[in-house]
Amino acid sequence: MTQQLDALLFQEEDQTANLANASALLMQSLPDINWAGFYLYQQSTDELNLGPFQGKVACMHIKNGAGVCGKALQTKKVQRIANVHDFPGHIACDSDSNAELVVPLFTKTCQPIGVMDIDSTTLARFTTEDQSELIEFATVLVQHIDSN
Repeated sequence: MTQQLDALLFQEEDQTANLANASALLMQSLPDINWAGFYLYQQSTDELNLGPFQGKVACMHIKNGAGVCGKALQTKKVQRIANVHDFPGHIACDSDSNAELVVPLFTKTCQPIGVMDIDSTTLARFTTEDQSELIEFATVLVQHIDSN
């Protein structure tokens, strides 16, 4: 999937187009997911704003540090949550989602871009192998959208 992403985004500089295609690729490539997309960091409000995605309608603003996405951004660490209902402060944008994997996205100069968020209706859907693959996917994506 990472090689396909790299080829898909080759010589494309439009961040929105790249994120839209990346979310579509995630949705068509990963089995048993119900949402795949991005929240983009807005420094002026210190929050994540909804970006390109595939799936049901979603929360539009998430405060830095709030929910799984906000925690991933704040801690700069991947959040792989087996049961989101057990996560303190979980934000239920879609009540059908039960598991979540969120990868924080940062520029080469450590400036926040946002997060890549993937949800599933299946409890404990995401494995350590999925996590490694999605970190690699995010790394390639950032190379295409980081203008710094």
